[in-house]
Amino acid sequence: MHLLLASNNQHKRRELAEILARHTLSTPEDYHLEFDHEEIADTFMGNALGKAKELHELVAEAHTNRPPIVIADDSGIAVDALDGRPGVWSARFGNTPEHPKLTDEDRNNLLLNTLNDEHNRAAHYVCCMVAYLGVDHYYIVQETWHGEIARSPSNGGGGFGYDPVFLLPDLGVTVADISAEEKHRRSHRGKAARRLASLLDNLELDDFELGLSR
Repeated sequence: MHLLLASNNQHKRRELAEILARHTLSTPEDYHLEFDHEEIADTFMGNALGKAKELHELVAEAHTNRPPIVIADDSGIAVDALDGRPGVWSARFGNTPEHPKLTDEDRNNLLLNTLNDEHNRAAHYVCCMVAYLGVDHYYIVQETWHGEIARSPSNGGGGFGYDPVFLLPDLGVTVADISAEEKHRRSHRGKAARRLASLLDNLELDDFELGLSR
């Protein structure tokens, strides 16, 4: 099945291409489209659905054939001691007009400094993933991955985002220290993608014209 990812994030594309290996995954760049959805919703679901809908409409306007199924996700980290923050603002955590685009390392250090000596380190990742087939025709899955915020960043080279400070207590290491395969098996995004793929695999698509068929 042909799936169009509503993101230009190459880390995310790589992860989903590995998780959804049985499917063909494209991005807006493959359609020569500029796509930059403004995430203004206050929920992961609102942002994911907004991205999917906007890209589906954009591709539909630019191509005569019905566009492929659009996959979009919004994900982030929720920290108990911070009342669920940064949440939907995870990718923009700490951004200011003077510093509008912090690096992953900057955000990780900011999170550690914000928690400081806080005893409660509980946190969880959230991923809401949408498969958008058309107006009023879509599927939504939301999954979590529970862990803790480490006391210092890991030197492991795996993962991205908050992975170097997301500790897995049962393993005693952060996500940056585990293999990609292990991450896909455990992660919020891996679980959401597999559940969504299972839904799509069972779709009755005989009368649904896709840009590319199965």
